[in-house]
Amino acid sequence: MPTTITVAQTAGFLKAHDNYLILTHKRPDGDTIGCAAGLCRALRGLGKTAHVLPSLDATTLMAGYLEGLTAPEDFTPDTVVSTDVATENLLPDNALPYKGRIDLAIDHHPSQEFFAKNTCLEADKAACGEIIWKICTELGVMNADIATPLYVAVSTDCGCFVYANTTPHTHRVAAALMEQGIPFQALNKKHFRTKSMRRLELEGLILQNMRLYHDGTVAVAPVSLDMMAQAGATMEDTDDIAAFLGQIEGVLHTATIREHEGGECRISVRTRADLLNATKVCARLGGGGHRAASGCTVRGTVEDAERAILPAIDAQLAQPSQD
Repeated sequence: MPTTITVAQTAGFLKAHDNYLILTHKRPDGDTIGCAAGLCRALRGLGKTAHVLPSLDATTLMAGYLEGLTAPEDFTPDTVVSTDVATENLLPDNALPYKGRIDLAIDHHPSQEFFAKNTCLEADKAACGEIIWKICTELGVMNADIATPLYVAVSTDCGCFVYANTTPHTHRVAAALMEQGIPFQALNKKHFRTKSMRRLELEGLILQNMRLYHDGTVAVAPVSLDMMAQAGATMEDTDDIAAFLGQIEGVLHTATIREHEGGECRISVRTRADLLNATKVCARLGGGGHRAASGCTVRGTVEDAERAILPAIDAQLAQPSQD
């Protein structure tokens, strides 16, 4: 039977085991990559053998944090850990052999499916990186090499501390990580204040193709393959693209539809959580996540995806309570 364990119990588990393989989720963001890198370095600091499973689709922006940490092809782990993974369906293809044999999941998603033998879940945290920091504190291991990817994990999942999921605890964790002497200014510039010309072109196309609903409070926009080609954009240019629509004055809730090869669209929903529960919106289409930021996948064109997500938004807005 799956077991839910505390941060202190998780630290005890990590001390008691060895030969670790750490898994991230597909389409990896800063939180899953940063957590995996930080945890791997912390475990190595304890004298453990630890590797991260190579990420198949990490952007160049994120892949650098895994340099020197990825597992060799012949590595056979004794202990498998996932970071920031809410469901086994989010595991990349090269992690599928470990489906059903994950020993520990560390996560902050309310939609966590408890697929691992042990789960450390704190759903009130803005980022899984906050939990990894707590675990490292219990383990008594921390330095700039560990703190740097953990800062990326925390800061990227709360939009550099401006999203509604940011809490006093988030700021306290960030402060503690900064105290390790990390290059936080360079990290903030890299992740939040630098855009390629291709990204700016893509944002222009998104504005041209978006639609507004509910008196301008709901914005829905495609990021189609044609738009990507027109802008000359690659996956590198779409990091955190779901946050873009929320910058428009008057918009409270957004759905960004990212078209992928093979007839699949990934929908990222961002909301003002007290007015619209993003998790419940996406759950109507088989997805999940957080109250203010969730996602789901729809087969078909971007038009099909828009026709699917609009009724889900409408139905949830009609609910008397978003709890």
